[in-house]
Amino acid sequence: MQFGSDPKHLGAQLGITSVLHTWGQNLSLHPHVHMIVPGGGIDKNGNWKRCKSEGNFLFPINQLRVVYRGKFMAYFLELMRDKDVDFPIALRRNLYDKKWVVYAKQPFRNAKSVIDYLGRYSHKIAISNHRIVNIENGQVTFKWKDYRHGGVTKEMTLTAVEFLRRFCMHILPRGFVKIRHYGFLASRNALKLQIEQLKQSTLPPVQDKKPDYFEIIKEQLGIDLEQCPCCKTGKMKIIIQFAANAPPLKVNDKHKTMITSQ
Repeated sequence: MQFGSDPKHLGAQLGITSVLHTWGQNLSLHPHVHMIVPGGGIDKNGNWKRCKSEGNFLFPINQLRVVYRGKFMAYFLELMRDKDVDFPIALRRNLYDKKWVVYAKQPFRNAKSVIDYLGRYSHKIAISNHRIVNIENGQVTFKWKDYRHGGVTKEMTLTAVEFLRRFCMHILPRGFVKIRHYGFLASRNALKLQIEQLKQSTLPPVQDKKPDYFEIIKEQLGIDLEQCPCCKTGKMKIIIQFAANAPPLKVNDKHKTMITSQ
């Protein structure tokens, strides 16, 4: 965001979609964040400004890693002070002298690639059914990729208790937000984003109204749920609706029937 707002690099507000993952391939605890950053932003005049590299890269890596190192070390030093941990000057200098790595992947090929990526990662869980090979005798065997050895696929067998323990580590606390949006993609900037989409004619097309379950069952099963089951001619009419497992509202005796025919 700092690089984006700097006129030397872009001079516009960036947008970021951030997705939290907490697992590794073998279900170990490995918290990390995937981020997608568009190759441009919205300037102070409300106009789209493309990155200076014409889409080849967003910002220079060499400059990014210097700033990242400074920010990381500033927070790290603050943590050491809060925890009252000794942090010798020699060690501090050694960390600053290292050539830090900032890893930014190449841009997506097109909009379809972005959608495919979000579909794979935004609502992914620690392990899906197709990776589970066998469950028997209190043990679970599943496939995993060993990225330390070239991404080769291996099998791992754990006791059911250990498998569940690892899986449960990745169940987020109630109310915890897994996906966040920043900059012009943040919810508070929804109007700004809609205006920019209108300018670029990228608003999603208006979708046709989806059929309700009455129409789906009638089409697929040939059952008309609106037809009176008694006279077979009248139509059922909803008089009152109430929440699941809740008692119906009090009504007059002549209106006690929830659904009646016309």
